[in-house]
Amino acid sequence: MNDLTCMIEGCQARVYSPAGTQHVCKEHFLSFLTWRRRKGQQMFNHYAGLTMEQRDPIASEWSKTVSIIEAPTGPASKS
Repeated sequence: MNDLTCMIEGCQARVYSPAGTQHVCKEHFLSFLTWRRRKGQQMFNHYAGLTMEQRDPIASEWSKTVSIIEAPTGPASKS
């Protein structure tokens, strides 16, 4: 799973969850959940019943609305 990257172009964060047949980091996953909920309960429930391949167009639609979330570069230094 180390070679997997977030499906959002330019995002270097660690993979957290599948989004269709692709993967997203935790921040983008939470964004994806929020986007789906805003589409309505029916859409949220419908997505749950789809296969991974059927989820791809929905994940692709969502990815067009997302900005890149930068991955942390390391532990914050205390000065």
